[in-house]
Amino acid sequence: MSAINSVPFLDLVTAHHNLKDELCGAFRSAIETASFIGGPLVEEFERQFAAYCKTDYCVGVGSGTDALRFALIASGVCPGDTVLTVPNSFIATGEAISQAGAIPDFVDVDERTYNMDPLKLKEYLETSCYWNSALSRLVVRRSGSPLTAIVPVHLYGQPADMDPIADLAEQYNLILLEDACQAHGADYFSERDGCWKRAGSMGMAAAFSFYPGKNLGACGEAGAVTTNDPELARKIRMLRDHGQIRKYYHEVEGYNGRLDAIQASILLIKLKYLDDWTLRRRKAASRYGELLDSPQHEIMLPYQPDWAQAVYHLFVVCVRNREQLMKQLSLAGIGTGIHYPIPLHLQRAYNHLGYSNGDFPVSERLSDEVLSLPMGPELTAAQQERVAEEVLKSVELRPLMCAAAAAG
Repeated sequence: MSAINSVPFLDLVTAHHNLKDELCGAFRSAIETASFIGGPLVEEFERQFAAYCKTDYCVGVGSGTDALRFALIASGVCPGDTVLTVPNSFIATGEAISQAGAIPDFVDVDERTYNMDPLKLKEYLETSCYWNSALSRLVVRRSGSPLTAIVPVHLYGQPADMDPIADLAEQYNLILLEDACQAHGADYFSERDGCWKRAGSMGMAAAFSFYPGKNLGACGEAGAVTTNDPELARKIRMLRDHGQIRKYYHEVEGYNGRLDAIQASILLIKLKYLDDWTLRRRKAASRYGELLDSPQHEIMLPYQPDWAQAVYHLFVVCVRNREQLMKQLSLAGIGTGIHYPIPLHLQRAYNHLGYSNGDFPVSERLSDEVLSLPMGPELTAAQQERVAEEVLKSVELRPLMCAAAAAG
């Protein structure tokens, strides 16, 4: 298959070529002023991204992992605490918890949304923990560790079902933090508040990544924390800059986790286009839905509840014959990805947690069956037609087990 007819998994070249003059202008400005770390460009990006996320504060940091780690520490998670998240996520979610000194633990995901299942969360809190009156905390039975926080992940650009998760967090005195690293601009309808709420505005704080492949991506590493809490924002500003509020005056031991000015200026440029890019991703997702809607074929399409407005960081289908499909698409010059092939509880890095196959069956099944198709604002209708044609050629003509479960 020639390069001309190929369909890349993610086309970063075209997007950056279209913005070349603006992006190069930002770099030239930084060179001419020698403004590389902090300063007005970082502050302006923080102001604009906070407004975009409908929060009072944004603190730019070096990566999405920094963002979640700093949010955990600043919110009061202590070494030895347990923090709940999901197994179906990138390892950075677990790493941030571990690097904050806490113990990651897991709740399985919903069959349809692939996000934290509120019913399984409730079951965990009621059966895997007991209330310690002296601590005013739940304690995890298997470890004896106090449970202090929940980190739902807005996976693939779709928000988790936050109302019931927030209700449980309030009931059990738990910190609620969002991993919004894939969900820039996603919205959730909160029946509790009677309005749509932006990803990044629903917990005590939220972590964002601006890794180049994200919907809002830098030209390198970058991240941010959003919050409505001024004290938490102040703590994170200290943590990202060696624990100092002003130079050489260190309140705590911190980190080197600052957002540099060049990346901030690039993000400021791209933020102007984010809503248009999101609209194009949503149109592409809708087009995929029409092209791949075939009840005779073994394929499960992304499910969007009526309380969610996803931004389709990824377009992930569920198929049983994944290896065959990947090979077929590769031979046709079509790029794909797997997000994620090994759930966190089965990663070697977390062997010490003592989990095994069968402990989180939904996440484990998804790890065997999910496949990410080409997605992005530059994806054309003709490219999607090619992708859909090759997909339907390859998938088997029998109902998919997880699709049947989802329909129920």
